Amino acid sequence: MNLSPGAAHRPVSIAALGECMLELQGQAFGQLRQTFGGDTLNTAVYLARCGGEHLRVHYATALGDDTLSTGLLERWAAEGVQTGLVQRLPGRLPGLYLIELDEGGERRFHYWRGQAAARSYFDTAATALEDQADALDALYLSGISLAILPPAGRERVLALMARMRARGAVVAFDNNYRPRLWESLADARYWYERAFAAASIALITADDHQALLALPDLASAVSAAQALPVEEIAIKRGALPAIVGGGSAWQEVAAETVSRVVDTTAAGDSFAAGYLSRRLAGAAPAAAAAFGNRLAARVIQHPGALIPRDAMPDLMATA
Repeated sequence: MNLSPGAAHRPVSIAALGECMLELQGQAFGQLRQTFGGDTLNTAVYLARCGGEHLRVHYATALGDDTLSTGLLERWAAEGVQTGLVQRLPGRLPGLYLIELDEGGERRFHYWRGQAAARSYFDTAATALEDQADALDALYLSGISLAILPPAGRERVLALMARMRARGAVVAFDNNYRPRLWESLADARYWYERAFAAASIALITADDHQALLALPDLASAVSAAQALPVEEIAIKRGALPAIVGGGSAWQEVAAETVSRVVDTTAAGDSFAAGYLSRRLAGAAPAAAAAFGNRLAARVIQHPGALIPRDAMPDLMATA
């Protein structure tokens, strides 16, 4: 796994694979704010912001040929995310979700994504992601990226992960486990086991891992995560310190103190972006986790998945 900075003449290139949906924020039958989000897309945007000209971020997904899909592409490009790996499928639409928040900033999601275009990304004989994979330094995907695909698509993703890892590229898998997206717990465990085996970096949200394995407590989930057959692991535990390392060498990295949590949406996604942006620049895992914690702490103090750029100028890359 090569985590040294790219050659001086070019930025490090990473592709994120997954789904972006239209996002509605607010209370049902009240005023709603429209924006967009999706776990790996959120990570891609924050990677572009934090990596700047030193990191070239691509997003791989499928969208429709409608005006909403065009609007998404325009907004991603404005954030510095490359859209050449996106497929446009005639007659299809992006998915939609509504976020309701309680007084503590915790979320309740409602989804309309069953026919979303992203589910059909691998329905063609070849995709732009597969065709251009040899030019990429890294690949990032999540459990949601796998869950929305049919089995044949998942097999192609796993083959792509293995192909990229075999030549020394970074392959990062974020566990993001959403039970409602899987046919069964056994099905989810089968695909997660294979994804972990194909990854060089695992980004683990401890309570998701606890749910996936039906473990009794968070400590058990951490122990199970540390036993994964992955070279490098970063374990996120909310307000508790993150744990990073691999094998028998582990470090705790304190979380940032936040006076008020507004919205925990994209906390894990932004941590992943902060972590990977620093690791791909050659920083040590503990330093990368510290930056991931800083970014996540900033994000949860604002509503929505993607906070305004002017809320994080000190965290964005400069030339």
